[in-house]
Amino acid sequence: MKFSTGMTARLAVAALGGLVLAGTAGAAFAVDAYGDEEVEVSVSIAPATGSGSLSLSVAGTSSSLTEVASGEPEVRRFDGGLPEVTVTDTREAAEIGADRWWYVVGQATDFAGDSGQPAISAGNLGWAPDVIDEGDGLVMEGDQVDTIVDDGPDAVGLVGQELLYAAFDSATLAESGETSWSATAALFLKTGADVAPGDYSSTVTLSLFEDVL
Repeated sequence: MKFSTGMTARLAVAALGGLVLAGTAGAAFAVDAYGDEEVEVSVSIAPATGSGSLSLSVAGTSSSLTEVASGEPEVRRFDGGLPEVTVTDTREAAEIGADRWWYVVGQATDFAGDSGQPAISAGNLGWAPDVIDEGDGLVMEGDQVDTIVDDGPDAVGLVGQELLYAAFDSATLAESGETSWSATAALFLKTGADVAPGDYSSTVTLSLFEDVL
């Protein structure tokens, strides 16, 4: 858009006037200070109501597998156990809300050898979950997960996240008066008979989640 000469002039004057006014306003507020006083503001905050929490703990940080008879000449088997896993929920039922449930899953890394041996897949590690405290039937263990050496739809190993145990109504469980529930799992590693000898290690990561049904 093109402006006329008259319009341009009026805009320039308005801008100049604005600058003059700004300068005048600054001079008007250039006052002297005669002292400062401070006011301290304080508040007491009580603990929040419904300050419970949902948390996960594990009774140990390691587990060893030892060889047992596999019953199959072409398979070697090593058994052990998962340290006790505990979910603690100190929240009130009203704080949790309806239709919420928590669950614990586990996932393993491949077994790495200490001397450059080929890795053993996490698929070779399986588990059989076992709930220690069923919470009046509200806490359930996950299904057994077999290894890739086995047959069947659950012969996948701990490559992905697999269910250890779960509570399918967090609020109702809280109303029962209990605040913690534990589970463990039998661990079993299966390899071929020709597996390279040596020490191997894997990490099983256990995770607690809460979701809405």
